[in-house]
Amino acid sequence: MAAAAGGGAGGGRREPPHTLQGLLEMAVVAGEAQPEPRQPMAEERQQWLREAVSEALSGSGSIRAQLQRCLRVLAGPCPGEAAPERGLGDTGGHEGALEELAELCESLDCANEFCSLGGLEVALSLLGHRWPPLRAGAARLLGCCAQNLPEAQGRALALGALPALLGLLRADPEPRVAPNALFALSCLVRAQPQGLQELEALGGLEVLGGALQSPHPPLRARAAFLLHCLLKEHPRLKVPLVQQGLVPRAAALLRSEHDGAHEHGLGTLCSLASGCPEGLRECRDPALGLEELLRERRELLRGRDEFQEELEFCERLLQLCFETPPEESTMDR
Repeated sequence: MAAAAGGGAGGGRREPPHTLQGLLEMAVVAGEAQPEPRQPMAEERQQWLREAVSEALSGSGSIRAQLQRCLRVLAGPCPGEAAPERGLGDTGGHEGALEELAELCESLDCANEFCSLGGLEVALSLLGHRWPPLRAGAARLLGCCAQNLPEAQGRALALGALPALLGLLRADPEPRVAPNALFALSCLVRAQPQGLQELEALGGLEVLGGALQSPHPPLRARAAFLLHCLLKEHPRLKVPLVQQGLVPRAAALLRSEHDGAHEHGLGTLCSLASGCPEGLRECRDPALGLEELLRERRELLRGRDEFQEELEFCERLLQLCFETPPEESTMDR
């Protein structure tokens, strides 16, 4: 049976696998089947294995070939664009290419390869496309490529990615676009001093605060998460964010329908009230009604394991603002 399948010693030359997974499986099977003591591999066998590896790495299934194929799709016009009176037509090919590229670029090696092929320029060019799914897909792709990759972050910033993303975040009428733009923006400013500096210079902190009041839950959640992270990583941002009205905005967020944004909204308020007298004063303002809201929320969350971290933020904020003597609560713990 093994010979008939081409896997035995006399089964003849089998077709080489075309993927790394196939090569690994072949190596495992061969290793398990080989008796002891092991004999040196024959030169002919070594040559065949080298050719198989070369074919698997350079064939149509290689990562580089996949990236190039998707970029060729994006380089072409979307059907229907040449005839606006007929509408945009079918943009499924472009949308699919953006989705495939975003998944590939989750890998740092693929993201590096994507950048070397000019992919960032292609993604940025699509941020202004008139078809919303392409703007959303391009923003997501940009974020996937830039996250945790300083070279891609620097290149995207040099190409003007941040103003383009802030433009989408401020004014794009399509609800699917802004959350993806905010994801990409987050990947360009977290752990990236140049990106954060540019964000501040462009008024981006104010835009993030405004996003907390969006009617769209995904956007509120992403904005709350990013603000919470930035405050933990850069405590110096507390004063300017308080001055821009972030405390009442975060408190208003807690009055919206309960969702994933509330945990980070509470975390943001904890950061603003801790070691920041201005933020603490605003949280204590009776007009804000924060104490009653927090006590109600604490009762709602108690005993629910899935909201444990949110409950801890709630209790921490109550302690900071309403259950600790004023002279102690101004200390950053």
